[in-house]
Amino acid sequence: MAFVDEITITARAGKGGDGVVRWLHLKGKEKGGPSGGNGGRGGDVVLRAVRDLNVLYRYRSAAQFKAENGQDGQKKEMHGYNGRTVVIDVPIGSKVTNTETGKTFELLEEGQEVIVFKGGEGGFGNVHFKSSTNQYPTESTPGKPGEEGSLLIEVQLIADVGIVGLPNAGKSSLLNTLTSAKSQIGAYPFTTLEPHLGVFHTYVLADIPGLIEGASEGKGLGHKFLKHVRRTTVILHCVSAEEENVSRTYENIRNELTKYDTSLTEKPEIIFLTKHDAVPKEVFEEKRKELEKFGEVIPFSILDDVLVKNGGDALTAFLRKNS
Repeated sequence: MAFVDEITITARAGKGGDGVVRWLHLKGKEKGGPSGGNGGRGGDVVLRAVRDLNVLYRYRSAAQFKAENGQDGQKKEMHGYNGRTVVIDVPIGSKVTNTETGKTFELLEEGQEVIVFKGGEGGFGNVHFKSSTNQYPTESTPGKPGEEGSLLIEVQLIADVGIVGLPNAGKSSLLNTLTSAKSQIGAYPFTTLEPHLGVFHTYVLADIPGLIEGASEGKGLGHKFLKHVRRTTVILHCVSAEEENVSRTYENIRNELTKYDTSLTEKPEIIFLTKHDAVPKEVFEEKRKELEKFGEVIPFSILDDVLVKNGGDALTAFLRKNS
């Protein structure tokens, strides 16, 4: 199943029911008083945050939603039933924009609900218009239409750790090794075409698709996935030991994060120098020392159980300190 992190839907709240003209039928009287009830209110359109990152996938072929109309008024001064609300589930972390007004909503907590389109009010029946000077009103009013429009839903993942780095920096391998996630792995750029999540000792790790120089301007997979780093608590920066210049590689990614959102480079960061097994030990140590000028560097290789354990322990300690 593909991960859908952006979709536009249309939705319409229910129309209010019409008010009606009705009369009481009293024995011995040709015409009783007014008894027409008011129409029911139209149903609202509501967004609800749920813990299902794939929920938007369901809407790809059916992205139109309509709440129920209110029922027309009834005789004997009975109001019509209110229309049922339509509830649209969206992943926690969604930003929703009304494409016509520009108004935005953010749903950041499970179960949070937001009314995006209000149902129309019901019309008045003729009993509403009865007065001392108008004993037999013959007027009623129709229900009002519900609000409607289109909504752009954008998912910004909420995770404890955002794993960033160039394509083939070992991000997916690291995620799969430390968690039960099953990110696709391959020896070619842009293997990861969508964010993947895994749970590591109750912490949520997000493998962000590989960035390249110019990503903040849309190159490669571009800024489409940079938004997913915004709400992470810490950054885990993967640099491959196979890179000829690890400092330049590291700085290129940091520059892309800065260009996209300066707050990203203010987050606590830990550096994993990956693919320990791919280069001679002395070369690896040289690159490790070179990277240490930027911060703590953890050697890592999925082929070395000791390094996997040490890397996991280091990440655990870092998370406890910074989250």
